[in-house]
Amino acid sequence: MKMLPFGSIFFRGYNMKKKIDVKKVIIVGGGTAGWMTAAMLSKLLGTQIEITLVESTTVGTVGVGEATIPSIQLFNSTLGINETDFVKATQASFKLGIQFEGWGNEDSDYMHAFGVIGKDLGLSSFHYYWLQQAESAKKFWDHSLNYQTAKANKFSLTKTQNEELAYAYHFDANLYAQYLKKISLSQGVKCVEGFISEVRLNDESGFIQEIELETGEILSADLFIDCSGFKGLLIEQALNTGFDDWSDYLPCDHAWAVPSEKIDSIKPYTRSIARDAGWQWQIPLQHRVGNGLVFSSTYMSPDTAKKKLIASLPSKPLAEPKLIKFKTGMRKKQWNKNCVAIGLSSGFLEPLESTSIHLIQSAILRLIQLFPKTITTEIEDEFNHLSRMEFEEIRDFIILHYHLNNRRTSFWKYCREMDIPESLSRRIRLFTKHARTNIGNQELFSATAWQQVMIGQGIIPENNHPISNVANEKQTKAFMQHNKLRIREIVKGYESHESFFI
Repeated sequence: MKMLPFGSIFFRGYNMKKKIDVKKVIIVGGGTAGWMTAAMLSKLLGTQIEITLVESTTVGTVGVGEATIPSIQLFNSTLGINETDFVKATQASFKLGIQFEGWGNEDSDYMHAFGVIGKDLGLSSFHYYWLQQAESAKKFWDHSLNYQTAKANKFSLTKTQNEELAYAYHFDANLYAQYLKKISLSQGVKCVEGFISEVRLNDESGFIQEIELETGEILSADLFIDCSGFKGLLIEQALNTGFDDWSDYLPCDHAWAVPSEKIDSIKPYTRSIARDAGWQWQIPLQHRVGNGLVFSSTYMSPDTAKKKLIASLPSKPLAEPKLIKFKTGMRKKQWNKNCVAIGLSSGFLEPLESTSIHLIQSAILRLIQLFPKTITTEIEDEFNHLSRMEFEEIRDFIILHYHLNNRRTSFWKYCREMDIPESLSRRIRLFTKHARTNIGNQELFSATAWQQVMIGQGIIPENNHPISNVANEKQTKAFMQHNKLRIREIVKGYESHESFFI
């Protein structure tokens, strides 16, 4: 890779004799990550910086990130996106949670439903009172408005009896990228079409200085954002940042993805179905169903996985399945020198909990919160610290699903018996022994989310919190029964999910 000097500018670490204000930003790569970044940067910082996005029509995108979590609403509303227009433009459906089928054992199922379950009493978590009743695990979801609404195939955008559904979307990621592209261009983002042939670094600092396109055009910037996907054109190929491999914890390394024809019943939840060497997703959109099979090539060949996926599709396939190879983990630095990696270039966590688009979104907002006048190691270190905290928390939550299983194949036996991070082991022990789910303020997943997965996959705590005995058993039973009946009445008043797309 050719190295060019910066003339009279010299570096000592990142402390330059001549400071360079960040005025010009280049985003490398379109797709969901690139256009989400361009849209939000131009919305919030467009008067302060010049933004150019470089994309090539000859370079494909992964484009299977079709399920989201509720945080996407904040992103869209910040951009001023009208929800009705968005749903129509992206062929979206509404999502109330993720149903996990066969994850505990072959016949089990439960839902990670968004929103709350039951009602906390003061400082006491609802699940303590539920545990006092010693109900079967399945009855935990009798107290979830989201779950009951999802299973009734209903939906609502309005608040009823002070209750409101927590929801996200299923949408076509490619249509979303095109939607955001229009917004970005209207906000002054410059789009350059071309394939990058060379990345040039400064020979003193190691910072990226400029990129050259196959056409010979040369583009320079103060800050580069790598949205080039798995290959990490800037963050890895140019800067050799390094990668933390988490394959020992999450052994799946391939996925087949294929769309199939739309189905009559558009369910307001994602299905995640455990298979012999991984899991299968089904994501219902208005115009089609997104399908995929995530698997470990150590335990199943790609050909076998492809056949199993095709055989289990809910409708006729619309294309040939696409094979995606990946390695679970994250870059050792997601901000390195004057390059920030966003999206698949920053790392990969399989989409079991629909966090792929959220990780793009959170990285963008983190960048904006830390956006520098001048790049320093302090800004870089803080960005990387916060990014690692988030990646590791999501990693642990995904491992939890695999580790708590009673399935019989070799793949699942490995997942059950493998060493897991101490951070996760500590959480499991705490809940198993004492029903506690202590969650930090900056964590993505709530205590209720952790409770649903652990209860859903077979953990009933050995001990309950003493506070659950403040109310006697009769009072607690009446409280629980009232809560269930109230939810049923609310759901009765909701409309069908499909009625929102007519």
